[in-house]
Amino acid sequence: MGGQAKSKKKNKPRRKERHPDRDPEQRGLSGQERMKFKMQEKAKKKTAEKYSTEQLLEKTEECIDNFNFEMAQMFCQRALDIEPTNLKILDMLGNICAELGNVEKAKQVFLKAVELSPEEGHSKYMYLGQIHTGMEAVQYFSKGIEVMLNALEERTQSAEGAAAAVSDRDPELTGKDVSVAFCSVAEIFFTDLCMEEGAAEKCKEAIERALQYDPDNPEALQLMASYLFSTENVQEGREFLMRSVALWLPSRTSEAQPCGREEDAEDEEHQQSGIPPYESRITTAKLLVEAEEYETASEVLEGLLEEDDEVVQVWYLLGWACYLQAEKPEEPETFKESARTYLTKAKKLYMKLGCDDPAMLEHTEQLLGELGPGDNVADSGDEDLPLENIGDDFVESSEDEDAMEH
Repeated sequence: MGGQAKSKKKNKPRRKERHPDRDPEQRGLSGQERMKFKMQEKAKKKTAEKYSTEQLLEKTEECIDNFNFEMAQMFCQRALDIEPTNLKILDMLGNICAELGNVEKAKQVFLKAVELSPEEGHSKYMYLGQIHTGMEAVQYFSKGIEVMLNALEERTQSAEGAAAAVSDRDPELTGKDVSVAFCSVAEIFFTDLCMEEGAAEKCKEAIERALQYDPDNPEALQLMASYLFSTENVQEGREFLMRSVALWLPSRTSEAQPCGREEDAEDEEHQQSGIPPYESRITTAKLLVEAEEYETASEVLEGLLEEDDEVVQVWYLLGWACYLQAEKPEEPETFKESARTYLTKAKKLYMKLGCDDPAMLEHTEQLLGELGPGDNVADSGDEDLPLENIGDDFVESSEDEDAMEH
């Protein structure tokens, strides 16, 4: 009897309990949180069984093409759960998080990619450079440049047959990418690190390297113009500036086309892709005003207004350009009236948006004071006009000016 009882007790299976503290991922979680964690893990397992990595990436790209970045992130994260060390997936997820404005998540993803493969893939370094400042940003950009140059060198060697077995790490990489990276370095030495010892020389060197890898990079040409203006080489700076503008400003690019040649869709697409970012074009307009290229500056600024008519700086620069032209003997009153309209709009918009640029506001008020209220009734009561009316006046006056020109 006792032996049988003992035998039963010995053969009785013992229930294996899993204490949450033994699973690091569940340590410190409440019962409800552990249940949620288990459901998520189960969902991941089902997804992994249902879709392959390739299928998940196809879904991710489809969502990106439709600008559905939230769903793209979900599919991409599932792909990363299956292959946590896949560099392509990490790069894709990092860019998706950046698009969604999740800077911290994007940073973590790109740093993971750096840890796994520090010598391949330049884009992670470009992003990390953008979200950092000062010398730390320079270090990230410089590492990215090093990776790009190594990849281009390998491609050259492979093409020459010296290393036919070497695979192309980044087939879409071009000299323009290297040029853009050097521009990023130059901008930091031109702004954040401008007071550092040797900053001017490092800035110029980076711009020259940018132009070496892409002589037709509008951003690099503009940066060289800025550098030359800062060193009081105005005439040479103007030449670089006009070369930059001629690459993307419609009136200038049309002048460069051969007579009788119609621009096809491919040319138009190439021109659109070469247009600098909004902020960069504001800088272009400032330099054009400084170079006394007022008509070109106005064309750039009016193009910016078509994209976004609530940028105070654009209205201010238009007013400033017209004010400077009013000093010329040709139609001074016309320029003064335009200057009043633009500067008044700038002041009202400044107040409406709560901008923080006291120097610009002070200069705007100074110019309006010098211009006076004007002779027209509309000018004298302009302070009571709503912002929308001033914008309408601008559009109508622009159309009138176009009609007069034609």
